[in-house]
Amino acid sequence: MKVHIDISHSYEETSIIIQAKEWSDELEALIKKINSTIPKRLLGIDQEQSILLNPNDIDFVFAENRKVFAALKKQKIELKMKLYEIDSLLEPHQFTRFSKSVIGNLNQIQRFELSFNGNLCVYFKSGNKEYVSRSYVTELKEKLILGGRSNDI
Repeated sequence: MKVHIDISHSYEETSIIIQAKEWSDELEALIKKINSTIPKRLLGIDQEQSILLNPNDIDFVFAENRKVFAALKKQKIELKMKLYEIDSLLEPHQFTRFSKSVIGNLNQIQRFELSFNGNLCVYFKSGNKEYVSRSYVTELKEKLILGGRSNDI
């Protein structure tokens, strides 16, 4: 992909022109990235207190007993949102699905091991661990290989 940037005082507003032979997943991701507003923080609840969470500090987000929690180091903080809402909010921060009930932070992964049943066991820098179900393993590997450790597309 080629990128051309033309900066001039003669332009009144910023505009983006994309020229392509055909529509692709790469273009779709680029459009999402351009149009997305990246949340700086999430609001969590812990012992009747509201806590502002930096997405980069979260290892993973999971659903349990009809509630959604963020796992940070040895702490879990309840989030008052649906898992699918958090999934779309955290996607620009390099989060991806690990299973139907877990979204993981690619930037916090330290290592992973293949389990006997085809799942991956992911170990985070904080010491937490979580499992990636078989149906999400390929997607996770692709994201890690394509640069899951940066905010680039």
